[in-house]
Amino acid sequence: MRFPDFFRDVPRLKVRDPLARFLGAADDGILEYGYEDAVKLAGHSCPTVASAYRLTALALAALYPGELPERGGVRVAFRNRFEDGVTGVIASVVTLLTGAAQEGGFKGIGGRHVRRGLQEFAAELPLSLRFTRADTGAAVDAEADLSRVPADPEMSPLLARCIAGAADADAQRRFADLWQDRVRRILIGHGDDPEVFRIVPAT
Repeated sequence: MRFPDFFRDVPRLKVRDPLARFLGAADDGILEYGYEDAVKLAGHSCPTVASAYRLTALALAALYPGELPERGGVRVAFRNRFEDGVTGVIASVVTLLTGAAQEGGFKGIGGRHVRRGLQEFAAELPLSLRFTRADTGAAVDAEADLSRVPADPEMSPLLARCIAGAADADAQRRFADLWQDRVRRILIGHGDDPEVFRIVPAT
């Protein structure tokens, strides 16, 4: 399995998961995720998956300054409905990193470690998502503006040719390279850009 080289340069996310510790799944319940984990979950690497990964990592860092975020200890609300656009894809990546699941999630053990029902959709929010700590009630609103990292102008006509079956192998490779280059620019060039990834205290 080989991913684009830049995947290794994307900041990784380390969390503590009390359920993983309780069941002996990981030493001290410490789990670490990389962008490649989100890609394997989604089956592809795209601006949506990239922004969901980075936005969630930044939101967790803001909620847990100076400490490891608690996986399973965060509720996540979405402004859009689950079926709207790419909301479902974003929600899947959010679940991977936070443990917050929809109604089909883990029911818990003896009333503890419940993961189901920690995602809410069609919520009235000022930004796209809200992350809330279950223990303290601290919350941040979050949103990614990918328009600030535009695609290469060459990509749109190449995509049309690929979809139509009119692209040769070189054109297909060129399209894939440009596609992943935008992902790279989002995660590496703009991974800490507040104009792209907006995280603000919820009010």
